[in-house]
Parts: sequence; structure tokens; C-alpha cells
Amino acid sequence: MIIRKLRLKRGWSQEQLAQVTGLNVRTIQRLERGQNPSLETKKSLAAVFEVDISTFELPTENSIQGESKMTESDNSLSEQSKPIETIQADEKEAIEYAKGVKEFLTHLFFFLVFIPVIVFKKGLYEPTFNWLILGWAIGLVIHGLNAFEKLNFFKVDWEKKIAERKLGRKL
Repeated sequence: MIIRKLRLKRGWSQEQLAQVTGLNVRTIQRLERGQNPSLETKKSLAAVFEVDISTFELPTENSIQGESKMTESDNSLSEQSKPIETIQADEKEAIEYAKGVKEFLTHLFFFLVFIPVIVFKKGLYEPTFNWLILGWAIGLVIHGLNAFEKLNFFKVDWEKKIAERKLGRKL
């Protein structure tokens, strides 16, 4: 989730992040879904986002509760190290909201692409395909009602703006 937050903060797509880090787009997708990155991947992400490598550690019970354990060596290095980015509960909720809107728009896109193909191939007089179209349209409407209230998807960083609108502040 933290990788998605950092990526949205910069207005980057998954493809852009993959290109900048030298990682595969599929790897970025897996990391955003919660897979633990390798040490090399953490180093690459930390360098690109200019944060401490420990930013990408999976949360432990102590870090979730806000407790942290620092050793003497951690204290001496803390002044020199890069900031550790965290994600708050409301930010996580807003990012999930933006992800839901993105999924709805993908669903809408496929509907708008494939319905004309179905109509062209089979025509509107085939009852089986009329039920398919109607069922898909109803599912699309329900998906849209669950996904968002308002959306301005013509901007490049619309996903970031949706998350910020949900939060009521900047990421």
C-alpha cells in the first residue's frame, strides 16, 4: 500500500514507476497488492522515492500500534537517513476508494468496447445476447454506484486527486 501512496503522490503510473526503478510492471502490481519486496527491490524503490529502505518493511504488530524500537546504532544513523514514509488509515481508505473508481472505469471501458462488437456480430434480434447486454449493463450501473459519486477522469493524475478528495487533504 505504501508503494501505491508514494507512486500516486508523484502522479506516476505503474508503468512509469517500473521504468524509473528498472522493475517489471507485474512486480509493481504485486508489491502494491502487498507482496513483500526483495532487498534489491527495496533499494531501488528507496532510491527512486528518496525514502529510507525500512519504509518498505511489512508492518509488524509493534509498528501498527505506533511503537518503535530503536537501538543506539539506529539513533546515530537516524540523522543521516532518509525519511520513513508511513500510511495512515484514512490515506489507505482513500487510496482504496480511488482504486475502486479505477476498476469501475475499466469495467465501463470494456462494456463500451464489447457491446458494439456483440451487436455487430449477432444483431439486436438475438434474445440471448439482449439478456447478456442487459445483465452486463445492470452490473455496470451497480459497480458505478458503489465506486464513486463524482469523477473527473480526464486529468493525468486523476487517481491521486480522487484519493486526496476523499481524504480532504494532500497525500
